[in-house]
Amino acid sequence: MIDHVLDKFSACAEIDAIYVVTNRRYAPNFRAWSDAHGGQFAGKTIHIVDDGTTSNEDRLGAIGDIGYVLRTHNIDDDLIVVAGDNLFSGTLEGFVATAKQRGVLVGVYDVGDLEQIRKYNNLGLDSEGRITFFEEKPTKPISTVTAIALYHYPKAVLPWLHRYLAEGKNPDQPGRLVEWLYPQLPCFTYRIEGIWLDIGSRETYDEAQRLFQAQ
Repeated sequence: MIDHVLDKFSACAEIDAIYVVTNRRYAPNFRAWSDAHGGQFAGKTIHIVDDGTTSNEDRLGAIGDIGYVLRTHNIDDDLIVVAGDNLFSGTLEGFVATAKQRGVLVGVYDVGDLEQIRKYNNLGLDSEGRITFFEEKPTKPISTVTAIALYHYPKAVLPWLHRYLAEGKNPDQPGRLVEWLYPQLPCFTYRIEGIWLDIGSRETYDEAQRLFQAQ
């Protein structure tokens, strides 16, 4: 999965380093994966970050882990965040190119089903693709468009991320950060074409195997 995700960014010269954050249990596995690649992927240095957690009780959460990496590695640069359980059929070069123009950029996907969208989050967009509405796990969705775990945060926005965490807001579910940001800062979207799957269960994993082996 992680090879597949990173391969979608492999042609993007703008990306100069890769940070993979995991917990204490799985850090050795990811270090072995990195070593098998010689510590690089497509010429970009891999950093395996062990967040020190060992269970669901002490985990930092998805947003908490972003903050942890930024603090412990003194990162003060434009940031692309992508969850390792995303599966894309298309390249993401267009996302990176658009991010340079748009600032905060969120990958979105049209699931095409108002019932299915209840499992994710729901967006409202204006004519320029700017987020005008965002709700996690909507009970009354207004569209079939969902934000996926693919984000660009420019350097100037990183203090907002630190502020979000310092104020004690929900450190999990990465979309919560966008939900908090969009009323305060312009947050734009980039539509992902082709196939996108969130590998969150054995059923979606089996579906991914079926779809991608058929290509």
